[in-house]
Amino acid sequence: MLLLLLLAPLFLRPPGAGGAQTPNATSEGCQIIHPPWEGGIRYRGLTRDQVKAINFLPVDYEIEYVCRGEREVVGPKVRKCLANGSWTDMDTPSRCVRICSKSYLTLENGKVFLTGGDLPALDGARVDFRCDPDFHLVGSSRSICSQGQWSTPKPHCQVNRTPHSERRAVYIGALFPMSGGWPGGQACQPAVEMALEDVNSRRDILPDYELKLIHHDSKCDPGQATKYLYELLYNDPIKIILMPGCSSVSTLVAEAARMWNLIVLSYGSSSPALSNRQRFPTFFRTHPSATLHNPTRVKLFEKWGWKKIATIQQTTEVFTSTLDDLEERVKEAGIEITFRQSFFSDPAVPVKNLKRQDARIIVGLFYETEARKVFCEVYKERLFGKKYVWFLIGWYADNWFKIYDPSINCTVDEMTEAVEGHITTEIVMLNPANTRSISNMTSQEFVEKLTKRLKRHPEETGGFQEAPLAYDAIWALALALNKTSGGGGRSGVRLEDFNYNNQTITDQIYRAMNSSSFEGVSGHVVFDASGSRMAWTLIEQLQGGSYKKIGYYDSTKDDLSWSKTDKWIGGSPPADQTLVIKTFRFLSQKLFISVSVLSSLGIVLAVVCLSFNIYNSHVRYIQNSQPNLNNLTAVGCSLALAAVFPLGLDGYHIGRNQFPFVCQARLWLLGLGFSLGYGSMFTKIWWVHTVFTKKEEKKEWRKTLEPWKLYATVGLLVGMDVLTLAIWQIVDPLHRTIETFAKEEPKEDIDVSILPQLEHCSSRKMNTWLGEGPLSISDVSTEKINDHRAVGMAIYNVAVLCLITAPVTMILSSQQDAAFAFASLAIVFSSYITLVVLFVPKMRRLITRGEWQSEAQDTMKTGSSTNNNEEEKSRLLEKENRELEKIIAEKEERVSELRHQLQSRQQLRSRRHPPTPPEPSGGLPRGPPEPPDRLSCDGSRVHLLYK
Repeated sequence: MLLLLLLAPLFLRPPGAGGAQTPNATSEGCQIIHPPWEGGIRYRGLTRDQVKAINFLPVDYEIEYVCRGEREVVGPKVRKCLANGSWTDMDTPSRCVRICSKSYLTLENGKVFLTGGDLPALDGARVDFRCDPDFHLVGSSRSICSQGQWSTPKPHCQVNRTPHSERRAVYIGALFPMSGGWPGGQACQPAVEMALEDVNSRRDILPDYELKLIHHDSKCDPGQATKYLYELLYNDPIKIILMPGCSSVSTLVAEAARMWNLIVLSYGSSSPALSNRQRFPTFFRTHPSATLHNPTRVKLFEKWGWKKIATIQQTTEVFTSTLDDLEERVKEAGIEITFRQSFFSDPAVPVKNLKRQDARIIVGLFYETEARKVFCEVYKERLFGKKYVWFLIGWYADNWFKIYDPSINCTVDEMTEAVEGHITTEIVMLNPANTRSISNMTSQEFVEKLTKRLKRHPEETGGFQEAPLAYDAIWALALALNKTSGGGGRSGVRLEDFNYNNQTITDQIYRAMNSSSFEGVSGHVVFDASGSRMAWTLIEQLQGGSYKKIGYYDSTKDDLSWSKTDKWIGGSPPADQTLVIKTFRFLSQKLFISVSVLSSLGIVLAVVCLSFNIYNSHVRYIQNSQPNLNNLTAVGCSLALAAVFPLGLDGYHIGRNQFPFVCQARLWLLGLGFSLGYGSMFTKIWWVHTVFTKKEEKKEWRKTLEPWKLYATVGLLVGMDVLTLAIWQIVDPLHRTIETFAKEEPKEDIDVSILPQLEHCSSRKMNTWLGEGPLSISDVSTEKINDHRAVGMAIYNVAVLCLITAPVTMILSSQQDAAFAFASLAIVFSSYITLVVLFVPKMRRLITRGEWQSEAQDTMKTGSSTNNNEEEKSRLLEKENRELEKIIAEKEERVSELRHQLQSRQQLRSRRHPPTPPEPSGGLPRGPPEPPDRLSCDGSRVHLLYK
């Protein structure tokens, strides 16, 4: 293991030889050496803690010196422990010293002479510069290396060019947007002017020509640009090239330029549509295409695990084509654009739509002025904070959200709050390496020089970030014209011969521009086949109101350099959508346990009743109640009560695979329990009702009620239920279904939603299979079964309870506790009512009257309780007959007496009123009066008496 132990404090350096300490020779080895200042030592095979804990290293042990940053080791790099306890080369110290830039060791079109040092250039080294013939030196001819810095800027060799007064002018027509959607001309125009000064001062580039600029303010408006384009083309002098800024203006200029044989070189156009070589054959740009942002965005989406994004764009061609390209790229990466919103001037409605559609990762494509409108609406809709991430274009001014804008009604503080934490992807427009470019300036020197030329602070100046691109655009043009004119050593053409009909010169400029490759202040400048600049992408995040660099991305190599300085309001990147947590609503365990206890007690009661009925089956009172049917009722109640247990089982107790079995258990236990329990009671009542409502001629049926008919009826009912349940289970079995409810927001401020779900047992035609209604029961008034009233009461109570519970349970099916409580308590109470009403009176009678004891004694005396019953019945019938005969005799005597009195009254009436002769009118003769015993009224009275 190699461990680099860096000990920076200077006081740890041993005295004397800068890190080389004279050790004490011991037999234990060599005394440990501490590292030099700004350096370290690799102790092979030792950990940091081990190095701190030891004082001596063994013989033959080697250490290696290393240095930090732009420093190199001077002196021995490796030392070895000798047998005498000393290190090798102790007379020479090992030091870490700064090295000066190696770029000073070469000079284009000249020579460099290094004295006082060796490669690399160390402190005290001196270089002298000499130029080749026909070139003269621009800058200092000598520079000294001190503490890693050369004392003077690097000079360059410039060709001896024609005097300024004799040089021919070459004109450039430019359109700078000084205002509008992107006021990039505010900084780009000074950068272009600065580049023209630098190019025109060089003797090795276009020595016979001088580049001059004719420019107008396009205001980033195609209509305004059309006017100025007309003036540039139709007014003298002839322009050899056009330089527009702003994509909408560049589109207009590039389409027209092909008709005028003009090369177009843009410094601030990012529209992907401009990469179409068929439509824009002469177009080049130092500003990379906006599609260069999209690979970076996709890379970041993948880095943070986002699969759903939303977009909002301003309705312009540059943003529409960029978004089309992004949509293709995210589709290839397996990422979905869920919502795509656009607006022309008012973003209020699209922002509201994003809020309503729960967009979280949002890519915004719009100009700076519209960006302020968007984020004012974002603040109003609260579409910012730890739940949201916005991706914006990086070429806005650094303080774009603080600039006063009369078109919005949000304060600076509100805007600052709304934009906090957003991500920008920006083309690397300034060389981060800070090396010297073809203009002999570093990127930082360029920024300093440009800042002095600006009238306002760089943050308040539009296009300040794109200024290096405009500066390098002039250099790309100058180098291409230099190559075309022969300044590069080849026979060239006369640039002053160019006109709008000269296709030859245009083609040569095109080829020279297409082959451009140089180091500019914006980095390495090279164009792809479509004329677009190839560059890295800078990733920044707004943290605390200012932009911080968090990484770079090279799309050509798919290389993401991450600095791990990203900060999130919530502590981590948010989710791309509200995290939906599916939670099942389980039955209350307290309720389940309570009802289970009641069911268990009910089962115990049913077992007690069943045992009592079987034990006392020989008692006459029990026999008269059809004890076997009562036994079936007790068994049925036990099964129904047992159905309560699977009725309360859900995902809290069982797994998903076991749920169908629990559903079937519920169905079979409850179905068979109902069939046995209430089918047996219904059978008993139905048969008694049927037998004792026959006509008078069939009254013989009343004497006997065969038990097999009762059992057959119960068996038929149970068989029908079993067959129905079996077909149901085979054809349309019960299975687990999920009922989903509306999402719920948790009380905590977390980016999740709760999606409640409830498990049900269901089948496709559930209502059809449940088409069993309550039994219709007729009132039976008979004494042939001694518990008919109890049976009827139990059936009616259960029927009424089921009629109430069934619809209520269906209504409350989405409320698991209430539905279970109603259903289970209905089963429990029904079973309790049935058992109590049917068996408790029998227990009470047998206990209070002691009938089983008296009948047991009678059985011991006669040898048979059945014979004793028959004799008692005969005795009672004889006594009843005697009483009836006595009553009949008394009635007949009274009838005779009444007849005698009636006869006497008839005779008396006949004497007082003799019979009247028949009428002469032909009426029928009145016959003699009927005897009294023939009068119908007397017969009626006789019958009445018998009643």
